Amino acid sequence: MATDLDLSKSVHDLAQENPGFTDVMAGLGFTDIAKPAALNTVGRVMTVPKGCAIKGISLEDAVRAFEEAGFTVSGVAPVPASAAASVPATAPASEAAAPAPRGQKVEGLDEEGRAKLLQSYVARLSAGEALESVRADFVANFEGVDAGEIARAEQGLIQGGVKIDDVQRLCDVHSALFHGATREERIANAEDAVMGSLAKGANDFTTRVLSRTPGHPVRVFTLENQAISAQIEHTRAALAGTGAADELRTLSKLGIHYAKKGDLIYPALKVRHGYSGPSDVMWGVDDEIRAELRALLDASDHDAGWHERVEKVLTRAEEMVYKETNILLPLCAQNFTNDEWLQMYADMRGYDLCLIDDAGTWGIGEDFIQRRAASFGAAPAVSTPGEIHLPTGHFTSEQLDAMLNTIPLEITFIDGQDVNRYWNDDGEKKLFKRPSSALDREVWSCHPPKVQPMVRRVISSLKSGEQDSVDIWMQKEGEPVLVRYMAVRDRMGAYLGTMEVVQRMGFAEKHFA
Repeated sequence: MATDLDLSKSVHDLAQENPGFTDVMAGLGFTDIAKPAALNTVGRVMTVPKGCAIKGISLEDAVRAFEEAGFTVSGVAPVPASAAASVPATAPASEAAAPAPRGQKVEGLDEEGRAKLLQSYVARLSAGEALESVRADFVANFEGVDAGEIARAEQGLIQGGVKIDDVQRLCDVHSALFHGATREERIANAEDAVMGSLAKGANDFTTRVLSRTPGHPVRVFTLENQAISAQIEHTRAALAGTGAADELRTLSKLGIHYAKKGDLIYPALKVRHGYSGPSDVMWGVDDEIRAELRALLDASDHDAGWHERVEKVLTRAEEMVYKETNILLPLCAQNFTNDEWLQMYADMRGYDLCLIDDAGTWGIGEDFIQRRAASFGAAPAVSTPGEIHLPTGHFTSEQLDAMLNTIPLEITFIDGQDVNRYWNDDGEKKLFKRPSSALDREVWSCHPPKVQPMVRRVISSLKSGEQDSVDIWMQKEGEPVLVRYMAVRDRMGAYLGTMEVVQRMGFAEKHFA
């Protein structure tokens, strides 16, 4: 007896209900159907007629193949690729029975349903459906979508089995899909009204407020993105004349901006707030953009192909600016706590600005830095009894000793009263011996009379601020050796002592030779 095959159902449901269906589909050219990840994502929103339309396969040939395999086919009204299904990606078969016509609104969706529907749009794009047909359903079904929903949709694909690399390739398409439709962009277009509501205390940490706060991390990222956008336009204009390589070299400084995202934003979103999608996908795209810029700058032939590649990477960088502005930064504003922003502000001191000269100073952030410096030695929220506490971390004395002994340097610390207080000891033979009896003695007593004047001059210049470091090169045991004396100062610049480090440089000589 023939098995009824209702082609108005999703490919996923038909594969689950009908043994042999998958083999026929694979024979028709739908090879991805054998991949569980594809079947569980794209397959949930794809029908046979729609798949045939997308791949250019004759629906009549498909029906004939199913009938020859013993199926009785029904529900075969052709569905063009533009008439995409508007149902949640994981909706049950009863909800996915018939694709909604293009532009039809799906009513009554809760937040979970909206997230699934967003996932279905991305899945349809990955199946090759035209962007405009998917966008039409998106516009019909969403009056607004916040950054969190976009991020969850992307993350849902990854958690559902889609490879990160596949989602990453769709990243540029995602931005085109959502372009002009996020709530944050409309806020930007209705700034006066929104700022008025914010002044009433609606939300102290909206993206718009933070982007206008001098020195705030969001302000820094916003200004840098504006500068990157301007440099993209300069580079694009230069393609028509001369100087494109110079403009591209300037644009390559966006790596500074991407490094800040990679160190300060992506890990926090992923580990602390559970948003792995932006971290894994956008981070990968950042790396691809930087790698392509390096390759283009290294290329010697600036032919038509080179110009085409430049235009493509400019577009990708442009889209990344858009995604940061309308997805990534709003997502951070929704989730990051004030303490996280303060920590980020402090950490940003270790990074250069990207294509801008100044982003202002965040007064609250400066207060935080001062308080942190004043609380030197205080135990952090999570610590082990007996640990040594520093402003940037904590460890046991055993860990500290092992760490200092692992550094490939001979380290000695002389305090502000010129007394030997510490040296590391990894048990190996040292170039400069340090007998334990020399501890807590003036450093002068550890040097022969002919060397003492030189040591006094060096330490005096470091103590006075005349110099911050002094290098002495010499040959020792047949290889070059660098002895560096460095002033050790506290966070306010006060002199605490001198550190002497001895490093064997034979490895460097061999490397550069």
